[in-house]
Amino acid sequence: MGEVIVVTSGKGGVGKTTSTANIGTGLAAMGYKVALIDTDIGLRNLDVVLGLENRIVFDIVDVVNENCRLRQALIKDKRFEGLHLLPAAQTKDKTAVSPDQMRNLCAELKNDFDYVIIDCPAGIEQGFRNAIAGAEKAVVVTTPEVSAVRDADRIIGLLEAAELREPKLIINRIRQKMVKQGDMMSIDDIIDILAVDLLGIIPEDEMIVITTNRGEAVVLDQHSRSGQAYRNIVRRILGEEVPIINLDEGSGFFNKIKKIIGLG
Repeated sequence: MGEVIVVTSGKGGVGKTTSTANIGTGLAAMGYKVALIDTDIGLRNLDVVLGLENRIVFDIVDVVNENCRLRQALIKDKRFEGLHLLPAAQTKDKTAVSPDQMRNLCAELKNDFDYVIIDCPAGIEQGFRNAIAGAEKAVVVTTPEVSAVRDADRIIGLLEAAELREPKLIINRIRQKMVKQGDMMSIDDIIDILAVDLLGIIPEDEMIVITTNRGEAVVLDQHSRSGQAYRNIVRRILGEEVPIINLDEGSGFFNKIKKIIGLG
């Protein structure tokens, strides 16, 4: 029996879909069977991030309306046999899927997959309530911005009210230089405000933009710090004790020299 995890944020544009894609791909790369569900009805993007946008025939609304079987709507990833995507519909009707239908869908997927990862839409409206309905655990993604942290705090309260207790936190787009200058909230500041356990941090990294635009997951990039950060998050989801990545590494004088001569 698999585990259902919803990835949510409150505020849009903080890296929720990118995190969903990388967690799912990272788990699949380690041999686990993973189903990713895009519940952002009308604004789907997970298919693009995974490079699967041209393979969509059916979507989640087709499944719950019984226009097709669940297995017909699942898109198999090109790189990992165990990774599948259930895409969102492009309909404008945000109520096209009900919470009960999501619970049934997740229950069915749990029978065949080790992990079911749900990409939740931004906001706290019906789409959010649908996305969390079938989940057993939650991951909240935020960036070190006051507005994003405030929305994350609101989401954590709603998750706990829905019996999704002890959500885990991913802090995305950390810029250590700005943190040191006092121009960006620190990791400790954010944890103090939100009072939840940290699942991982992702440094600001142009490789995320590059890989996302290619329809690839940065978690597979062995040379980027963001790739390592996502691999660490995947290992923590699996229960391993992994230290939080040190963002000060690589910024010292000798590391700069090593990079110049091609050793860094």
